Amino acid sequence: MSMPTPIVFLNGDFTPITDAKISVLDRGFLFADGVYEVIPAYAGKLFRLSQHIERLNSSLNAIRMSPPLSAQQWESTLNKLIQQQPDPASDQSVYLQVTRGANEQRDHQLPEQYQATVFAMCQPIASHNLNAIALGIKAITLDDIRWDWCHIKSVALLGNILLKQQAADQQCTEAILLRDGYATEGSASNLFIVKNKQLITPPKSHYLLPGITRDLVLELATKEGITCIEREISEQQLFDADEVWLTSSTKEIMPVIELNRQVVADGQPGQLWQQVSTAYSQFKTQLRESDNDQ
Repeated sequence: MSMPTPIVFLNGDFTPITDAKISVLDRGFLFADGVYEVIPAYAGKLFRLSQHIERLNSSLNAIRMSPPLSAQQWESTLNKLIQQQPDPASDQSVYLQVTRGANEQRDHQLPEQYQATVFAMCQPIASHNLNAIALGIKAITLDDIRWDWCHIKSVALLGNILLKQQAADQQCTEAILLRDGYATEGSASNLFIVKNKQLITPPKSHYLLPGITRDLVLELATKEGITCIEREISEQQLFDADEVWLTSSTKEIMPVIELNRQVVADGQPGQLWQQVSTAYSQFKTQLRESDNDQ
């Protein structure tokens, strides 16, 4: 039996993905002139939508674009998109992207007038992947080769891709990035360490993406009575940590059990990870059972 063709949203229309087309002169295609978001939806309910849209608008403002849709329009559009998927009540990852659209010719200078290209699609979140992650992942450290404005969720991800591929080449899930002797984030994740039962994460800056999952982890850990500290993490502190975590919207909280081929602590997901991961799972369950998005 053939699978139904996924429905996507493109510039105001819901259409089969095979029919979705953009111009070859779109600045997102030519220059990576655009930004994006990835929003989990658990049982069809969007996860922290308002925070994701706030971050999207912050990224748009940083690249001199106006929001193409209001928060209410995004909510309506994305909920309609979810409902048109083959299994709308399943856990899904909603990807949305906004570029500066197409112009008559390729020109580096920003156009004074433009029509944004607005795109969104859904992909299933595979529970077996999360189960595998919960056993622990391997990571390596690499020098950060990207630009300085990492707080913008830009579609220009080639640097991230090359770093993550270097990790994959060494049979690792992620690369933890180093800049001037300090660990900032993963190639597609935020960074936490545990030391002496304290949870530590780098402060928000233009060197890292302000993660929505990162913020929730801090909220949940605080409610669990865990001391949370936002401060820079040196390379040595990273290797001396009792626990190392990486977080993202779709991978959630990943315990790092091996770093640069060296075992982290006892090589098992740590006690604080178990505690916060349980709290995170309970948060998802509450969202699934609620009447509204959270």
